[in-house]
Amino acid sequence: MPRFYVDTALRPGMSCALPEDSAHHAVNVLRVRTGDDITLFNGRGGEYAGRVAAIERRKLLVDVLAHHDIERESPLRLVLVQGVSAGERMDFTVKKSVELGVAEIRPVLAASSLARPRGERAASRLEHWRKIAIAACEQCGRNRIPLVHPLIDAADYRDETPATKILLSPRAELAFSKLKFDAAVTLAAGPEAGFNAEEETAFLDAGFVPAKLGPRVLRTETAALAALAALSALRGDF
Repeated sequence: MPRFYVDTALRPGMSCALPEDSAHHAVNVLRVRTGDDITLFNGRGGEYAGRVAAIERRKLLVDVLAHHDIERESPLRLVLVQGVSAGERMDFTVKKSVELGVAEIRPVLAASSLARPRGERAASRLEHWRKIAIAACEQCGRNRIPLVHPLIDAADYRDETPATKILLSPRAELAFSKLKFDAAVTLAAGPEAGFNAEEETAFLDAGFVPAKLGPRVLRTETAALAALAALSALRGDF
């Protein structure tokens, strides 16, 4: 059943309109028609059964039916600190990490990052990644939208949260499978060429433990996702 995010308060018995881009996708891609059943969620808990009441030019009206108190969050609280990679690589990482259950994404700009958005372009990329996170939630069934933080420099990253902190590094001696971790995990993964020595020092000073994912050097869009999947297999919901 098609699922759509609406950033508004919902209650059974009301009607609401889908955002214009969601309405366009529903009608022209998913071929939703009047009378079809859909699911709505607003990121504030659970989801709502809905039925398409009317389709106008650029508007799709939905009757909100019953609320279902359903959550599909990971038992692990996963935070991904991701060195910004170029173009579709970063988009792919955001999308798939949401599918794998991350609660927060903290994009950081590393010295070796090929993509270096600043100012208005950084704000534009942030909005783009947030839309990708929403679309991933629509697809995978999550009713909570992961928080995507504003972009900062990797060397400026600070973290005082109580969590197991892991820095993915091919130079580490500790194997990822030997890690001991709590119910809250913050995972840091570098961009295409990784973090430099200064950036790694900043992570170590913040309490991160370096670990490696086997003997092969993984691409940036592979490393974080492999680690997230491994965490879910070890202590999550896989």
